[in-house]
Amino acid sequence: MKKYELMTIYPLEDEKYNAGLETLRADLAKFGAEIEKEEPFGDRDLTYEVKKQKRGRFLLVHIKANPAKITELDAQFKFNTNLLKYLFVAKEEEKEA
Repeated sequence: MKKYELMTIYPLEDEKYNAGLETLRADLAKFGAEIEKEEPFGDRDLTYEVKKQKRGRFLLVHIKANPAKITELDAQFKFNTNLLKYLFVAKEEEKEA
């Protein structure tokens, strides 16, 4: 299992945010990923319009996942209509002194 940071952007409406977040959690569990921590980044302006939205609700999710499953997760997230954008970033392994 490798550690990743997953930045997600949802619509501002609470029902769409909650539905998108529940779908995201279910998809992560389905592919064997473990959520370590969720950090809300709040509502922010988007640099460009995404799915007719000018603002979004940002959430950073720290996960542990099998690197082979990231491509499958990426494909699955495209079906989540309440998820405006997302980005996986692999975290570097911490070196011990």
